[in-house]
Amino acid sequence: MAGIMMRSTAFNDHDQLPGRFAQEGENVSPPLQWSQVPDAAEELILIVEDPDAGKTPFLHWLVTGISPQSSGVAEGAVPEGGREWPNGFGTTGWGGPHPPRHEDPHRYFFRLYALERPLDLPEAPQAPDVHRALTDKEIASGTMVGTYFRT
Repeated sequence: MAGIMMRSTAFNDHDQLPGRFAQEGENVSPPLQWSQVPDAAEELILIVEDPDAGKTPFLHWLVTGISPQSSGVAEGAVPEGGREWPNGFGTTGWGGPHPPRHEDPHRYFFRLYALERPLDLPEAPQAPDVHRALTDKEIASGTMVGTYFRT
């Protein structure tokens, strides 16, 4: 399977996310750039989740319908053509890191998927719903990870 290259001007892969992206900061989404999206892609989806939050990953951001011709998203913006869905906090759009105080740093996986056809999601999808819907539709993906520690 092909790989989408992901990066950010705000943090490096596996480094600490700056505080402005967290709930107690400005709670804005970080800027992201991507490349090497396959020509066959019909849609991109972006999912950001924290697997350290419990038995199921906590959903921080879900955006579907992103244009496969796009190459990224600016800080605090919605990707081109994207539809934001409710996050694990119950609000629509980006919900920044907010792990319990003084716990080990949590990891935030930013995953971009290129799809050969659009996803069919329930009205209020959770991370497991998205992963099930991705079955047999993903033609490429890319991941980068940020960490966050709340003092």
